Amino acid sequence: MNKSTLFKKFIEYFTENMPVAESELHYKNPYQLLVAVILSAQCTDKRVNIITPPFFKVFPDLKSLSKAEVVDIFELIKSCSYPNNKAKNLSGMAKTIVKDFGGIVPDDYDKLITVPGVGRKTAHVVLSVAFDQNKLAVDTHVHRVSARIGLTSNAKTPLETERQLMKYFPEAIVGKAHHWLILHGRYVCKARKPLCEKCGITTICSYFATSNNIK
Repeated sequence: MNKSTLFKKFIEYFTENMPVAESELHYKNPYQLLVAVILSAQCTDKRVNIITPPFFKVFPDLKSLSKAEVVDIFELIKSCSYPNNKAKNLSGMAKTIVKDFGGIVPDDYDKLITVPGVGRKTAHVVLSVAFDQNKLAVDTHVHRVSARIGLTSNAKTPLETERQLMKYFPEAIVGKAHHWLILHGRYVCKARKPLCEKCGITTICSYFATSNNIK
């Protein structure tokens, strides 16, 4: 099966079976989403969604967060992974956006990646989810699942994965495709033991074909 056909079948399946594919992070505005995405690095969305409600009660906006002491931020996020670094990044993020962007989360990639704690993946999530831009964020789920299915070939880095996927996903659906891959990886195509018996795309999956000696 060539790549064009593979992507076509992948898109057809998820369009029919997962027409609504959205972030599982809880947020109400770009500020809240940015905080949640920074917290979500190597941490579950479930844990982040427990942390953020009390966090936003104390720091309802960027201005309040920009004035906070790092130690106070840490106390509210200490149950997530790497809380020390994330507390520093959240402080730096708020100070930078207030100082450089008038307290408004920028909707421009080049501006957003100047913010502490924001790399390419985080920027793409925020731009795609909060601002409806055609950006493809590649996290560990997307990187792993794309390779396992066969959507990507020998992609060593998230950037290589992104470039390969962007060749075949129509721009209009890249945001939804990001969530298709994440949710499929989270609930079906799990890292340690994929649930192939519950998977609806085994007929197009390289991993399934190889593990079952299907030619």
